[in-house]
Amino acid sequence: MPYVMVQIPKTPAAPSPAPRSVPTSADVARLAGVSRATVSYVLNNTSAVRISEPTRRRVHEAAKELGYVPHAAARSLRAGHSRMVLMPAPTMPVGLLYSQFINELQWALSRLDYTVVQHGSVGLRGDEAARAWAELRPVAVLVPGAGLGPEGVEVLKRSGARAVLTLGPEKVEGAHALLLDHEGVGHCAGAHLYSRGRRRIGVVVPEEPGMGVFSRPRLEGVRRALLGTDATVTELPLAYSEESAARIAAQWRALGLDAVFTYNDEYAMLLMRALQDEGIRIPEDTAVIGADDLMIGRLLRPRLSTVHIQLPSGHELAELVDTAVREPGGAPGTHELLGATVVHRDSS
Repeated sequence: MPYVMVQIPKTPAAPSPAPRSVPTSADVARLAGVSRATVSYVLNNTSAVRISEPTRRRVHEAAKELGYVPHAAARSLRAGHSRMVLMPAPTMPVGLLYSQFINELQWALSRLDYTVVQHGSVGLRGDEAARAWAELRPVAVLVPGAGLGPEGVEVLKRSGARAVLTLGPEKVEGAHALLLDHEGVGHCAGAHLYSRGRRRIGVVVPEEPGMGVFSRPRLEGVRRALLGTDATVTELPLAYSEESAARIAAQWRALGLDAVFTYNDEYAMLLMRALQDEGIRIPEDTAVIGADDLMIGRLLRPRLSTVHIQLPSGHELAELVDTAVREPGGAPGTHELLGATVVHRDSS
């Protein structure tokens, strides 16, 4: 069979589209009909220069049309510091109330023209974690929980951080202290159960890693409330799982407890269901009180007694951060953030 050679012409590849040039502040200025300085004042929220609202609107519309955003590094060089507030991501389950509080704080800081960055310091703790945070050159660091020491604070300040703030139960030398009185939460719960005639009181201590910074002070608060009385306190380690709750519930009658403070409302929901499955009546056999005053507590049956925790608004805390940044030479301050009151419902 004869073979015929056919040459297929090579189709030239379509030319790659030319890369789009990155819009600059000069482009925004031309489109808006203003100077580059005006663009800088508007987009950097400079309060020292008065810009009319129509001009601000034109600049923002031009920036949006061109897809222009300010260069954070360049802005930091001009200002002499960044606008980044670094928040290490929590390494433990912090609960719904705390998560809502942090979200509100991040929004409030963004309204003050800060960029909030959550840093996942997996495997790093204390001063080692502080060195990793310092590499990003934040203007402020807001550290939840414990673990940061004076050396870590000094590392952050040497890297250019104008403010280091700790959010937890204890002060750290050199840092602004935003104190959360978890012992007061436990004291409220213990005093309430005692006033209801309960004398054999259990206290849930979550087994999840890192939770001790919150749960241990709450346990101590219950003990302080019952000091010198005829009541007893039994520590109840509990993992956040149905299996762990079922194991404790199966031992409940042998433990002889007539009340329990469940650390928070989420653990209350977990333990209450397990106790009811074992035939333990609430509150007849065992009174239950949680903490955080979540809506879920009002949906439980019986409705859950709880400790309402009063946190500052995200706006108030953002103002504290901003003041600490603007006054880096000031002495570190101490601010009590947490108030606690009992909300008595059906479960106790």
